[in-house]
Amino acid sequence: MMRVLKPYSTEPFFDAVFQGNGAPRHHYRDFLGRLNRFSDDELKEKHETAQLSFLRQGITFTVYSEKSNTERTMPFDFIPIIIPPKEWTLIEKGMVQRTEALNQFIEDIYHDRQIVKDGIVPQELITQNPYYYHKQVQGLPIPLKNHIFLAGIDLIRDEKGRYLILEDNLRCPSGMSYVYQNRYVMRQVYSEFFTKQPIHSLENQLFALHEALLDHAPPAFKKGIPQAVLLTPGMYNSAYYDHVFLAQQMGISLVEGRDLLVRDNVVFMKTIRGLQRVDIIYRRIDDDFLDPHAFRKDSVLGVPGLLKAYRSGNVALLNGIGNGVADDKAMYAYVPQMIRYYLNEEPILSNVETYQLRDPDEREWVLERLDQLVVKNVGASGGYDMLIGPHASEEQLIRFRNKIIAAPHQYIAQPTIKLSRAPSFQNGRFYPCHVDLRVYVIRGRKTHVLPGGLSRVALREGSLVVNSSQGGGGKDTWVLKSMKGEGYDA
Repeated sequence: MMRVLKPYSTEPFFDAVFQGNGAPRHHYRDFLGRLNRFSDDELKEKHETAQLSFLRQGITFTVYSEKSNTERTMPFDFIPIIIPPKEWTLIEKGMVQRTEALNQFIEDIYHDRQIVKDGIVPQELITQNPYYYHKQVQGLPIPLKNHIFLAGIDLIRDEKGRYLILEDNLRCPSGMSYVYQNRYVMRQVYSEFFTKQPIHSLENQLFALHEALLDHAPPAFKKGIPQAVLLTPGMYNSAYYDHVFLAQQMGISLVEGRDLLVRDNVVFMKTIRGLQRVDIIYRRIDDDFLDPHAFRKDSVLGVPGLLKAYRSGNVALLNGIGNGVADDKAMYAYVPQMIRYYLNEEPILSNVETYQLRDPDEREWVLERLDQLVVKNVGASGGYDMLIGPHASEEQLIRFRNKIIAAPHQYIAQPTIKLSRAPSFQNGRFYPCHVDLRVYVIRGRKTHVLPGGLSRVALREGSLVVNSSQGGGGKDTWVLKSMKGEGYDA
């Protein structure tokens, strides 16, 4: 039993640190041994120092609400999620497989739609999808036939410790900067934990991101090094810190729509030395706002004429336009079939069981069990417009019942997973919190999976919602290169 962190009852959840009998898992023993050397006062002081580090660096995000928008620092918890090498090999292979199938699906949907003709995916899930841009990008040849430059795949563990895919983020996945800042703060404040730990480094990982970015030179590019920029909505965007960090680390210009212009279907960046041609745009602006001539006419964030330049093969846009057709929560249920269809393989990582509420029989079954299930809006993110049945009031259940009946195609339902937990240290004490993991997959000529990812933690005691906008925080994620001894307990 640890003096500082005492084991607690893990049942009925899978716990990242402790086994069911209270003994620490093999890959956490060294960490817990070091943790036991700290006094309560030392831990409190380190905790405060870590939070102040985020504040001093300006690492914030914006929480949007009906009344106001609030700028906050990301709460940080120092107990890392440690992943043994065997588990990481499984995750890595599963991520490569899944993103390859999803990319082939997007390429198919915007060309022959063979998967629809073969009856694997329903036609209406494509044509009625708000993120399907038929007129704008149908039949468009793109560099490497790669629509997914960067994916953020959300992974959870159930009560048996099995890894399950919760969600695919293929449009503008955010949060990679927090992976680096969590590691930076951890090394600065809790350096004692890193002695003799065989952890995969993050130091050279952004080289892979930059290399993959430059792999996407557009068809019109001739020779030399392509000019790449990161297009941001600006400093008031909730993920602006993410944009600044990635642009700085890759050594590319951070631009807003007003910094770019299109002439003769070619994109240029305004500089003090005149106009400079742009070949690749890593955009962090949603599809609808990219070009007021092609999408929303009221957009002041995008670049007029950008789509024509894109269609002319003079510029590459990453991630691709229309990726949302593959990552909404209704399409999610069909990804295992996509893997079998395009790759002729069985899925390495499974989905959470999902009920399609557009189906009358499944809808009726779900409506009878709303208090037992999780209901999600297929187009929402960040934990918004979601019902967690077992935690819902009677009023919330009635409201969601009416929403489902009014627009069944807008919602899906899933079982309430006993989301795995890990201990956290907040307010001077340790207690178990639910966690998930966002894994980042980088795709260029090669596919690279960032070792670890963003471990998100539901810091509100008993909460199942890990999103930062809903009170969640972050943990450092360690992927071990090797294990001491033969084998380990998962």
